[in-house]
Amino acid sequence: MQIYTPDWVKHAVFYQIFPDRFAKSHHPHKKLLKNASWEAWDELPTLQGYKGGDLWGVIEKLDYLKDLGINAIYFTPIFQSASNHRYHTHDYYQVDPMLGGNAAFRDLLEAAHERDIRVVLDGVFNHASRGFFFFHDVLENGPHSPWVDWFKIHDWPVSPYNGEYPANYEGWDNNRALPVFNHDNPEVREYIMEVAEYWIKFGIDGWRLDVPFEVKAPGFWQEFRDRVKAINPEAYIVGEVWEDSREWLDGTQFDGVMNYLFAAPTIAFAAGDRVVMEQVQGRAYHPYPPLFAKEYAEKIQEVLALYPWEIQLTQLNLLASHDTARLLSIAGGDRASVELATILLMTYPGAPSIYYGDEVGLPGALDPDSRRAFPMEDKWEQDVLSYHRYLIDLRNRYAALRTGAYQVLFAETTVYVFARVLGGEEVIVAVNVGTASGKAHIDWDETGLRSRPSEILYGSAELEWGEENPSQLSLTIPARTGCILTAASS
Repeated sequence: MQIYTPDWVKHAVFYQIFPDRFAKSHHPHKKLLKNASWEAWDELPTLQGYKGGDLWGVIEKLDYLKDLGINAIYFTPIFQSASNHRYHTHDYYQVDPMLGGNAAFRDLLEAAHERDIRVVLDGVFNHASRGFFFFHDVLENGPHSPWVDWFKIHDWPVSPYNGEYPANYEGWDNNRALPVFNHDNPEVREYIMEVAEYWIKFGIDGWRLDVPFEVKAPGFWQEFRDRVKAINPEAYIVGEVWEDSREWLDGTQFDGVMNYLFAAPTIAFAAGDRVVMEQVQGRAYHPYPPLFAKEYAEKIQEVLALYPWEIQLTQLNLLASHDTARLLSIAGGDRASVELATILLMTYPGAPSIYYGDEVGLPGALDPDSRRAFPMEDKWEQDVLSYHRYLIDLRNRYAALRTGAYQVLFAETTVYVFARVLGGEEVIVAVNVGTASGKAHIDWDETGLRSRPSEILYGSAELEWGEENPSQLSLTIPARTGCILTAASS
């Protein structure tokens, strides 16, 4: 079976935005809750508080994102909800008024597309919320509601708020705030398909699907793909699946998943024993125990062997998200770990995704701390922003870093070297996670590569070719750094 995935994703650099926390505008149309008691922007967030970020604020930041090299945005949910994260959907057809409503979102889409920035929305289609109209009708009318079969109700009365009584219906993760849809009901299925179609027609460029592995109805995601792609064949469909995703990446369902299988070993290699276990234990991914280069190479080769190459090129690769602690905090504040991991992220097959604020050195422990407000410019770590901008630029300039083959050249002790190759374009990436300078010894004739690296694009390294064996390269990389090389331009 021939697999087709959207070509634009293979060349995308994503930026993940948590809308309440990225940017707050003073737009004259922002009348709702104009004088609301928002949490102070620069204070640590709470589980239930709002900081008042909105879509007009995002519009005002689009030029910043464009300058950074971003060409795709993934938004966590934006639909009407009674939670700051908006995974408790009230109305799938209405952008939350606190964010600016549908009008602001239309303005954002136009402004983003004018800058060649794609927009992907978060679809929470496994469950709704207690405030969802159809479930609210059940609360009002009990077994007489025409929407009873939309949910998995086990007994009466249902108890959506009083924990002293059984909920008597299925809530996602046993959370009675999140009633689970009955996807075997044709009406539910059709409703979700129509929601997906509506927003694709509205102009979005794809869907990120929340916990899609919970939806067990046969053929559901195959139909979802068919109907979305019938409207826009280039729409991106990416699932939140944390582990082996072959079940969904067969070419008939998703174009990719959030690639935690890349994130975990990359963090374990780059941060090593600096990983703060309290920030990762109990999570659905495992960036521990520490890995040496050989073990990291084996893990990466396993991940690259899981899926067809066409799928690998449209994976959504990440180092952190709203569901994890931020990498800087995972690594105990070690900034070199973040830079090393970012080098590996920006040179790996698939679309890299930056969690808002990581590019300016924003820390954050587990939720809610990882969902801090984007800092004011005087708090930015300018060197972190600089290397993010430079690495993104390299990825955008060198096609081999986007769609080229991935070839491990050396992996011993703390030094890892690989090549990205596309036609005559060859880019070499080398990292040393050790606390002392490290060396890689490579017989260039055995690599099959056409040209010898001589130009350092990023970082620093010493290259020495053997006198007795001119094809023997010794590459010396300073401690806790990485470099990117290619053949010098003629």
